[in-house]
Amino acid sequence: MHQIAIEEFCRRLGTSAERGLDPAEAARRLQKEGPNSLIQHKREGELVKFFKQMTNLFALLLWIGAGLSFAAEWLQPGQGNIFIAIALVGVVLMNGTFSYFQQHKAEQIMASFRDMLPQMAKVIRGGELRQIPAAELVRGDLILVEEGDQVPADARLVEVSELKVNNASLTGESEPQLRTTYPTDKHLLESRNAVFSGTMAQSGQGRALVFATGMKTQIGRAADLTQAVSVREIPIRNEIRHFTRIISLIAVVMGCGVFIVSLFILQNPLLSKLIFAIGIIVANVPEGLLPTVTLSLSIAARRMAENKALVKNLESVETLGCTTVICTDKTGTLTCNSMEVKRLFLNECIHTEVDTELEKEELEKFLLVASLCNNAHLKQDEGSGYLGDPTEGALLAFCRKFHDVTSLQQSCPRLYEEPFTAATKMMMTINNVAGKQLACLKGAPDLAIALCDSILINGSPQPLTESHRKAYLAAYEEFAGKGERVLLLAYREVETRETWTNGDLPKDGFIFIGLVGMFDPPRPGVADAVRAIRTAGVRIIMLTGDYQTTALAIGRMIGIVTIDNPKLILGKELRDMGDAMLDWELEEKEVIFARLSPEQKLRIVQALQRHGHVVAVTGDGVNDAPALKQADIGVAMGLSGTDVAREAADMVLLDDNFATLLPAIKEGRTIFENLKKSIAYTVTHAVPEVVPYLAFLLFGIPLPLTVMLILSIDLGTDMLPAIALASERSERDIMQLPPRSRSERLVNARLIFLAYGFKGTIEAAAGFYAYFTVLLAGGWHYGTPLPAETELYRRGIAAFFAAIVLCQLANVLAGRVQRQSLLQQGFFSNTRLWLGIFFTLVLALSIIELPPLHLLFGTASLPVGDLLIAWPFAVAILLLDELRRWLIRRNVRWVIRLTAG
Repeated sequence: MHQIAIEEFCRRLGTSAERGLDPAEAARRLQKEGPNSLIQHKREGELVKFFKQMTNLFALLLWIGAGLSFAAEWLQPGQGNIFIAIALVGVVLMNGTFSYFQQHKAEQIMASFRDMLPQMAKVIRGGELRQIPAAELVRGDLILVEEGDQVPADARLVEVSELKVNNASLTGESEPQLRTTYPTDKHLLESRNAVFSGTMAQSGQGRALVFATGMKTQIGRAADLTQAVSVREIPIRNEIRHFTRIISLIAVVMGCGVFIVSLFILQNPLLSKLIFAIGIIVANVPEGLLPTVTLSLSIAARRMAENKALVKNLESVETLGCTTVICTDKTGTLTCNSMEVKRLFLNECIHTEVDTELEKEELEKFLLVASLCNNAHLKQDEGSGYLGDPTEGALLAFCRKFHDVTSLQQSCPRLYEEPFTAATKMMMTINNVAGKQLACLKGAPDLAIALCDSILINGSPQPLTESHRKAYLAAYEEFAGKGERVLLLAYREVETRETWTNGDLPKDGFIFIGLVGMFDPPRPGVADAVRAIRTAGVRIIMLTGDYQTTALAIGRMIGIVTIDNPKLILGKELRDMGDAMLDWELEEKEVIFARLSPEQKLRIVQALQRHGHVVAVTGDGVNDAPALKQADIGVAMGLSGTDVAREAADMVLLDDNFATLLPAIKEGRTIFENLKKSIAYTVTHAVPEVVPYLAFLLFGIPLPLTVMLILSIDLGTDMLPAIALASERSERDIMQLPPRSRSERLVNARLIFLAYGFKGTIEAAAGFYAYFTVLLAGGWHYGTPLPAETELYRRGIAAFFAAIVLCQLANVLAGRVQRQSLLQQGFFSNTRLWLGIFFTLVLALSIIELPPLHLLFGTASLPVGDLLIAWPFAVAILLLDELRRWLIRRNVRWVIRLTAG
């Protein structure tokens, strides 16, 4: 489309490059093609999302329990069932609200795309200039683009006057590029004769014929691709769903089984048997789990924000912990994006100390060309600042040390510019210099050297001989081999012309001045971060648009490249490579992608995911949005990133620094371990909550625990300590371990055994010991009826409750570590945990000792001795768990197999 003759282009579109479309034809096309706007795929309403959270498995079980409790209260008022019903409804509403806000992520991606589009557009129809809503543009319209305008649609230029357009939001180019009316590249995005929807005109003006509108524009395709990318399954969400299903199945099977058995054993009314089954279900369902997980993730997200990593999706906090591959950009992420002139090759010599060893006379022609063949601008009010491309800015900053750059540019006005393109890799300007017209050349050495036939030696041109070429080539390879960005500078006089066109530019006869090596140094701390991340078993793949020599050099400096011959894949090679071949190449130990266009990231990410990797991707442009969304965790740049990239990502690096990922990965691993600790602590109380109901059913003892006390444990005494475990600092070896496998479960058989078979069993024994000790001391004998309203029965219930709380406090202290000793972790290092323990003690004592709460919970006051009667069991949990961890550190295999969850 952009390469055919303009006459053929107009014929195909049925339009005129002078008068534009006829208004009637434009109206017909608008009716047929639709408006020039971006269409958002249909989404679920927020109300639907909210109600879905009220109907998960946990919620359905609790709704059923609440319904039966309301029915029981209606049939038998005054039995306390109304309190159970209200509590269960409250639990469902609280969990649903937490889960909604946890999973809710406002659909801002399309809004960001739409915000990039202008509201009004200048269009020529029937030869008349008019201003219309941008949404009414159609293919074939002739639009006028002026300085400060946002381009309203994709269009081909037919007339330009010093028009420069900033395509950064679409292509990642940091410098506004001069536009032309002729094609400069076979690829549409790289060609200078087209402008694209959503980009900004920085200077000049132009006329262009629209060839794509709405979703058919480049930005529309990016938007459509971003929406089309399937929503990935976040690992932690999948784990919680898996755990929920297991616990719900256990609760339903046990509740139904107990109900069926009670039909044959208990002589109570049917409704009482149903309420009894409700107690079994409630005891098995960890009602406080989802709020605990949400608040735990929030704590981790806040800690990451303190390290300049802003997490947008809470569930993604943990994803970094299981990341196996990081695909990272180079410029600005691994490096400072601050170029500096490091070395020059002049007079066949390499000069490293350019500020002190060179005389101004030696630099005269170099300074002239570097200053004139340049589109950056020095900031007059700041000592060393500049606006524009970092490479060109570094050249001006260097020139400023030797002469007044602004005065030189004003005295040598530019007559014409052939801008740098990906195809030519050169920039050429024509300037008036001291009454003569001079062609100034700056570009990639391997291509620009072909235009030179002379070399400047001691201020005078000499023929470019083979020995000169060898010296030049050696310097070029040395500069590039050290990661420097290398440019060749040359000049020649040209015949005087009043006007210049691209065809008038010289193709040979240039005088080679020299080479300049500029370096964008690695960010401080990046090398250490790369080393630590690789030690943690995470693979790092560099994806850069820069040259392969620079990419390799930087990769070696920071430790991404450690072998002699890493696999290097260029963008043009990737374009012709099949998926099977790409999969094969990714099996190499170390791979670097260079000269890569942003849209190719998506393909690389999908290939890595086909291999089973958990992939993190960094990106900053509009075209990075699909890859950021496809990645298991997308990481956008906070300083240089576009709004669209930030909205598509799950995490934003506020400082654009790769090193920030290191504490984020550590935090992700820590939160997974801490969630396992929290869940193990939370589900342990299910055993002492369920066993009393089974004992009541099988042995006919008075029921030792009420449903309200079960809820008070799940949502009261255990809640804050469980949340506080999320703020537990990581164990010392966490970054020496490999990433967890996708197959590793948050809740596995080892954790279940540790919680149910080990600690839960001890807690159940502690509860029965306290319960029967109080009852027997009060004169009760097995088989003797014990009415619910008697003081002794209520004291026994209170003792059982106190035993669970006491053992759970020991459990939460022991559960702070999985491998190392509790003494190594620091007994008092987690302040939040001790605050949670204090709250637990206050709440538990209130339930036991405050008379107004006795009726609600079925308890009675206890003396201090009965409150602490289960202390030997609590001490046993602490000591036995410390012994278990000691055996794990000694690699005792049967202990590791059973309990190292």
